[in-house]
Amino acid sequence: MTTEFPPIDRDKSPLLDADHDAVRIADALRSSPHITFVAPAAPGDETVWFRDADGTGFELSLAAVEPDPDAERVAYAWDAVAAAIGNHRHFIRAALEQPSFGPLNLNTITALTRTGNEYTLTLTAGYRPVDDQEHATPAADVAYAADRLLISDPSDSERATAELLNYVAATWDKQDHPLREHAQAVARTLRTR
Repeated sequence: MTTEFPPIDRDKSPLLDADHDAVRIADALRSSPHITFVAPAAPGDETVWFRDADGTGFELSLAAVEPDPDAERVAYAWDAVAAAIGNHRHFIRAALEQPSFGPLNLNTITALTRTGNEYTLTLTAGYRPVDDQEHATPAADVAYAADRLLISDPSDSERATAELLNYVAATWDKQDHPLREHAQAVARTLRTR
């Protein structure tokens, strides 16, 4: 007698679930009050880009990378990243790597998912590459339009509009979809004036 196995349910398979870990890391970072922006991540991505409260951009790489001993130490950003990932429901823990002897490695976090996948996340500070004509994200586009308006000797109502656009851009991930669309429409209008 042979046993027949049902086909794999792709929505429930933990083997296919690993593709969504970058998305979950991005979701975890969005819940941190110390991280102001996280770029959208898609299943299968190997990097997550975010900006901390100081406006510094960082890229998390899910691939193991040898840390640069001369790199600037960014403990505050790492603490926020480790806490955000560690507190997310799809992760069991996230901790700064600590060798048996010596100080913490402030460039590397080990994250363990509930499905058993372990990742070494390597932090690299820097700018996100963008095309000459486009900003990296709609939020950056909205912020750019607001900044252009502010440097053009705006009226009081224009200044208020620019400040509101800057607020929406800074809190982009926390805003609802209709407000984001309206902010993008206002930014497009400002660019064409």
